[in-house]
Amino acid sequence: MKIHFIGIGGIGISGLAQYMQYKGHEVSGSDIKDTLITQKLRSLGIDVTIPHASSAITDQDLVVHSAIIRPDNPEIVAAKEKGIEVLARREALLKILDDRKVYSVAGAHGKSTTTAILAAIMDGSTIIGAESKAFGSNVRYDAKSDVMIFEADESDGSFINSNPYCAIVINAEPEHMEYYDYNYERFYDSYRTFINSASCKVLNAEDPFLATLINDVEAQWLYPSKEITNIKYVLINNEPHTRFTLRDLGSFDVWGFGKHIALDASLAILAARESMAIEEIRKKLLTFKGIKKRFDIVGLEKESVIIDDYGHHPTEIKATFESVKEYAQLKGFDKITAIWQPHKYSRTIDNLDEFIKCFEGAAELIILPVWAAGEAPRDIDFKEKFKSYNLTMADSIKRANNTITVIKDKKDLETLDKGLIIGFGAGDITYQIRGVS
Repeated sequence: MKIHFIGIGGIGISGLAQYMQYKGHEVSGSDIKDTLITQKLRSLGIDVTIPHASSAITDQDLVVHSAIIRPDNPEIVAAKEKGIEVLARREALLKILDDRKVYSVAGAHGKSTTTAILAAIMDGSTIIGAESKAFGSNVRYDAKSDVMIFEADESDGSFINSNPYCAIVINAEPEHMEYYDYNYERFYDSYRTFINSASCKVLNAEDPFLATLINDVEAQWLYPSKEITNIKYVLINNEPHTRFTLRDLGSFDVWGFGKHIALDASLAILAARESMAIEEIRKKLLTFKGIKKRFDIVGLEKESVIIDDYGHHPTEIKATFESVKEYAQLKGFDKITAIWQPHKYSRTIDNLDEFIKCFEGAAELIILPVWAAGEAPRDIDFKEKFKSYNLTMADSIKRANNTITVIKDKKDLETLDKGLIIGFGAGDITYQIRGVS
């Protein structure tokens, strides 16, 4: 088939596009601007049009678009005029994954890490919403296997269409509620549908919503507080690792720090155990090297370390920040500077009270402007809400060597070159903190 992806620069759509190209289809795409992702896609031989243009639609068999693409997009209009089938991503998944044995990972947070850990353990094709450092991409193609290890997305309800053979759910915390019209019953019903559609289920028994299903759903239940024990944080080749015992299965080492990492790894271990020997799982778990933008150590010197983290939900930021404290202690740093770029006005306002608690222990908190992700601006009084912190409101940061400069009104406010410096956010903070334009 000839398949065109509108919004191909998004991490989710780009993963589907690469996967379909690997399967032998002729793939093209478009986006509003050129990015590192679109540049990479071009290097793989995918024709990418910037910006969206009706001329990009020629004789394709199928057009797939991301959730944020509007019906009046010129390419959607052109495709419909030509009689070409047009599907939103969530609808397209039914076609793309219909012949796969899908291990589908869902949850408000932790799903990229869990998916990447499972991909390290199991053979098979993989589509992740982040880049795995183990294979340097968010996509891996295995022509010999019918297994697909897939990061499912609840933001547009598309996880329901991921054809799950095995549903792995880390948590079911309310997120992306604007899609569900702030109807919590509709949100939780989506999770019920996702879980019930799978033959194999691996679920966190201590999540408040998932716990309500224990008597109704036959699943492999994990009780983290009882079944994950002896957690220790160790440095292996100067890299952070969590060592833990799972049930009576022995000790495991996994890249990263924190109880949440042990939880993610444990869910992946239990999912893989259905088809693999535990000793093979233990060995292959060591090949996980983290994912890009998750506790990603992007600068390491004797007196400072710079970390980039994609965390944009309060629960994941809080968990990562606890890991940051452990890492700083092991490294001998007594100062932690947190730089936060809030992601979406709706998420920030909906979770503001929890965001306020996330950064406890930071010597300084620097807040950048909200990354709107297409939303209309809304007033948030960060100065008042976060006044308990040593707070700096800034416009941007810039990186040179292992030094971060904080900028406000086009002036340099301060220089950060000591201790542990970590940036949180799903917007362009990742490029700022890495010094990439």
